[in-house]
Amino acid sequence: MQEIKHGRSLRIGRSSQPGNVYLVTSVVKNRLPIFGDIQKAHPVVTEMEHLHDSEVVYSMAWVVMPDHLHWLFELKSGSLPTLMQSLKGRSAFEVNKAYGAKTLTWQKGYHDHGVRAEEDLVEIARYVVNNPVRAGLVSQREEYPLWGCEWVLEQDWL
Repeated sequence: MQEIKHGRSLRIGRSSQPGNVYLVTSVVKNRLPIFGDIQKAHPVVTEMEHLHDSEVVYSMAWVVMPDHLHWLFELKSGSLPTLMQSLKGRSAFEVNKAYGAKTLTWQKGYHDHGVRAEEDLVEIARYVVNNPVRAGLVSQREEYPLWGCEWVLEQDWL
């Protein structure tokens, strides 16, 4: 219970603004590797695409790992808490409808980093999409099916 209270207190006084770029990480409850089954990850990807297509965000890079996701985007409208509630709520609803109640439960909260103007977005995108390689899931990111990126990135960068 303390972790949840502490997690909420970290966000007190923080605000999100359309036009800002964020790197967000969200974790499956108890770090269960739900998305090791690629089919169970599709509703997450679909919801990120929906939020991009509806211009809530401009998605730059993302990866869905077995037990978490990383997402780099520019917030176009609304707030970060509302966006994350939508992503997590809709994706969990779809996964649980298809595979049984409580198949997907997201951990409360999420980690967000407001990207500063001087930070290199392409470098951050490389970090995001190369996560499966660093985790030892694949030897090249192109082998991993659950990632996307705005930019064409050289293949051998880690």
